[in-house]
Amino acid sequence: MARVCAVQMDAIETVDIDADSTFALALEAQARGYRLFHYLPDALSFRDGRVVARGRAMRLARTPGDHYDLDAPQTLDLAQDADVVLMRQDPPFDMAYITYTHFLEQLRGRTLVVNDPEAVRNAPEKLYVTHFQDLMPPTLITRSIDEVRSFRAEHGDIIVKPLFGNGGYGVFRLQPEDQNLASLMEMFLGVSREPVMVQQYLPAVRGGDKRIILVDGEPVGAINRVPAEGEARSNMHVGGRAERSDLSEREREICDRLGPELARRNLIFVGIDVIGGYLTEINVTSPTGIQEIDRFERTNLAGLVWDAIERRLAG
Repeated sequence: MARVCAVQMDAIETVDIDADSTFALALEAQARGYRLFHYLPDALSFRDGRVVARGRAMRLARTPGDHYDLDAPQTLDLAQDADVVLMRQDPPFDMAYITYTHFLEQLRGRTLVVNDPEAVRNAPEKLYVTHFQDLMPPTLITRSIDEVRSFRAEHGDIIVKPLFGNGGYGVFRLQPEDQNLASLMEMFLGVSREPVMVQQYLPAVRGGDKRIILVDGEPVGAINRVPAEGEARSNMHVGGRAERSDLSEREREICDRLGPELARRNLIFVGIDVIGGYLTEINVTSPTGIQEIDRFERTNLAGLVWDAIERRLAG
């Protein structure tokens, strides 16, 4: 029988088939003969020692407006009936996300989960990067307005962002003369109990924020994301423009530092962000960018990810 790949992701109806990395990964699995099963994170349950998901068998096609076909709902025992689970829902990395990593960790030794749920839980993007402090720009993580004021007094131009956000949402640039620091912090602290991340603004971002994809710890491609005029964020869905890019010597040094640790943690598919030679994030939850790189380089990064997955299945 064909192997089964269960895909824990957001609604398949909403994906951009020309940009979504999960779509590319699932399409590659289908091309390799896997049967696909789609379920939403909220449909994952732990019942009497079993990890089950309520979802639908799925077939995909790169056809605009007609890219998916779903069967009737059914419940899948992920330990018995799936060979691979792709944990690919978007953050926020909240307690629900963490709970699902605990569920999926129960599958160890029976069903391969990508990325490893324990490693994902212990490596949230903006915290895991702090283990490589010498590669980062000046950084503060705090809930203290006084600490943020002190940091801005030292560094002048700063970026303030949610610690567990994604996609550029809630990212603010505060220049030295900006009078909104206190109001902004009051807003952050009023809607969340979490600290914020504050970093020195890197003017090099005007030339691009580089996304580098690593598979099994090895860099396999990169794109440069250039922010739109008047925008401090370079994320694609807030107007960033993708450009072809090679790795600089400094960026290869960063990958050499990170690669062995990522591979040791079974973080198969990782996207790191580098601005002006500084490492700013390590994306392990649902990294993106492979379709953009493929178009520039005529590669198949989803195929490289699946090569790594199948090496583990064979081992």
